[in-house]
Amino acid sequence: MLNAFISTPLETAQVDRIRAAAAGRVEVIYEPDLLPPVRYRGDHKGVDGYVRAPEAQERFARHLVDAHILFDMPPLHMLPVRDLSFAPNLRWVQTTSSGVGPVIEALGLKNSGVLVTTARGVHAVPLAEFAMMAILMHVKDLPRLRADQADHRWERRCGESLVGKRVAIIGAGEVGGRVADVCRFHGMRVAAMSRTLTARMGQERGYGEVFTRADLARVAGESDAIVLTVPHTPETDGMIDRTVLAAIRSDAVFVNIARGSVVDEGALIEALQARRIGFAALDVTAVEPLPEDSPLWDLPNVLISPHSASTVAQENGLIADLFMHNMDCLLRDEPERMRNRFDMEAGY
Repeated sequence: MLNAFISTPLETAQVDRIRAAAAGRVEVIYEPDLLPPVRYRGDHKGVDGYVRAPEAQERFARHLVDAHILFDMPPLHMLPVRDLSFAPNLRWVQTTSSGVGPVIEALGLKNSGVLVTTARGVHAVPLAEFAMMAILMHVKDLPRLRADQADHRWERRCGESLVGKRVAIIGAGEVGGRVADVCRFHGMRVAAMSRTLTARMGQERGYGEVFTRADLARVAGESDAIVLTVPHTPETDGMIDRTVLAAIRSDAVFVNIARGSVVDEGALIEALQARRIGFAALDVTAVEPLPEDSPLWDLPNVLISPHSASTVAQENGLIADLFMHNMDCLLRDEPERMRNRFDMEAGY
């Protein structure tokens, strides 16, 4: 019988569901006393600075050694070593995130033969909701409404509509696709950046334009909203550079639900300070937590979200569903049916 170790915090109800699905096939190990207290529902990391007692650390390490399957990869600083020797029997890891390329690189998983499946798609709905909230905040001029309310000022005016406005979605994966769906529902025109989609495939998805990185600055300059959804890879690191940022119009909204490292943050701050970009909603930043002295905190045309736009109450249930499906595929020796297999060459 295979051993599956749930190595990060998970609600008891989800553990019970997984154990029921694994009964007689996989021994599921979950020992909450080995894991840090959670900060919020759906927290996969736990409180900062958590240190296990020596006996608990030894027990945690033994479970890793015995594991054939890991539900989530523990944070790197909690691993006994920074290579795969901590889990010599490991066959498969189901992560609770999509952006796991840096962890795979750090642990040398690329050529290890270990299967990795991600949580790609699980977070698409809440991330798209966050993006649409940000776009509506800007287009409907929420700051002015709040200011007028605070001043008890009733002053009618003509506003804007999303109908006919253009959104550039940088990354046409599952999150980007969901953002596109929500934007199209509101009458927006969609341009999507992709390395693989053809124009015909884009038309089938309802995209008005499919473009490549070579046209990124042009499309950004022609758009009312720019939404980043790309994974962080060596190719996307710093993709939104000074040239792209300079092309963005002063009335546009910029939304980052990808990774902070995709953007030249210094150049973004300069553009926002000079009002060369109308509004930015940032769920991610180059350094997290965002340093207290970052100018981003105090800019009136910036909304900061603490990398939480994807975290909703339903998240772990969806990840558990994904885990159970993939576990069944693995046990049936049908790895090709496993969802969200990480592409070691592409980095996502």
